[in-house]
Amino acid sequence: MKALTYHGSRDVRVDNVPDPVLQADDDIVLRVTSTAICGSDLHLYRGKIPQVKSGDILGHEFMGIVEETGTAVTRVARGDRVVVPFVIACGDCFFCREQLHAACETTNPDRGALLNKKDLRPGAAMFGYSHLYGGVPGGQAEYVRVPKANVGPLRVPDGIADERALFLTDILPTGFQAARNAGIRPGSSVAIFGAGPVGMMSAACARLLGAETIFMVDHHDYRLAFAEERYGAVPINFDRVDDPAAYIVSNTDNRGVDAAIDAIGFEAKGSPTETVLATLKLEGSSGYALRQAIAAVRRGGSLSVPGVYAGFIHGFLFGDIFEKGITIKAGQTHVQALLPELLEHVAAGRLQPEEIITHRLPLAEAAEGYRLFAEKRDNCRKVVLHT
Repeated sequence: MKALTYHGSRDVRVDNVPDPVLQADDDIVLRVTSTAICGSDLHLYRGKIPQVKSGDILGHEFMGIVEETGTAVTRVARGDRVVVPFVIACGDCFFCREQLHAACETTNPDRGALLNKKDLRPGAAMFGYSHLYGGVPGGQAEYVRVPKANVGPLRVPDGIADERALFLTDILPTGFQAARNAGIRPGSSVAIFGAGPVGMMSAACARLLGAETIFMVDHHDYRLAFAEERYGAVPINFDRVDDPAAYIVSNTDNRGVDAAIDAIGFEAKGSPTETVLATLKLEGSSGYALRQAIAAVRRGGSLSVPGVYAGFIHGFLFGDIFEKGITIKAGQTHVQALLPELLEHVAAGRLQPEEIITHRLPLAEAAEGYRLFAEKRDNCRKVVLHT
């Protein structure tokens, strides 16, 4: 089959690779019909995530048709069209029973070997996201093996097109969990740092939950213009506004917003000091977006962090968090717990995640899709690949 494979930093290729086969009784083999390039995939593309090996198949946002099923599979059947959560969860361990599927204790075969390392404490396995998260082949391919098929895949009704359902795999539930973790309710004000796909889905879900005022911070004008037009966001370009947090505070009765969402993560554009520290491997992540988010939130407010972070961050303002009484919630998305509710919102038209798509390419042109997305060319917001 054809699949998008990793060969080093900024070197991904569509190669011929062996077809996947069933390995366990609760596996399925899926014929992929649509897959997408996620902002998290760009961390891999840029060589920022450890334990990615040459030849690894990337991709964790995908859906398709069930082609084969293991003997123990009861949730789906051959011919079903399904979306697949990017997190692989067993459904039976302590964390799965707590609906914390991204913390599953059993699906990541490398977890036990890594638990004793202070900087590596992975949770559940994930599709196409390095051997730190299980080394499971991803879905930017013609076919993919899906483990734990009685827990993850969800049937999609015939009336919902692929592009409307596709982002149920990751960015829509990630945006929804981010907005919910931020405590958004009717009348809330929120500042979202990062106008990429997760930032956009966070804005859409914040509106769904009743947010009244949304500030969107980024430095790409085309993204900010879309957020303003579609979600009514107040755009703030940090290339032109030196201190976005101060601007936000001054426009919220000098209190700050009820909540902030950091949808950027560890590759946020940082200070010269942070750039040097990261280059010398003395710091794992840029803290710029986090510091801005902390500064923008009012006393007693909330900070939600769906953006990926790893390792040590200098200048983390815990004193400000304490003094302001800020509540922080962060982490990978527990997709399985959110899918049924979100599918209802999509089916009813209350959420229209497909609106952020700008580029549609065949799988054969996936490498070009990565370049478009990574370099923000042609006003690229989101790339979908069709097989």
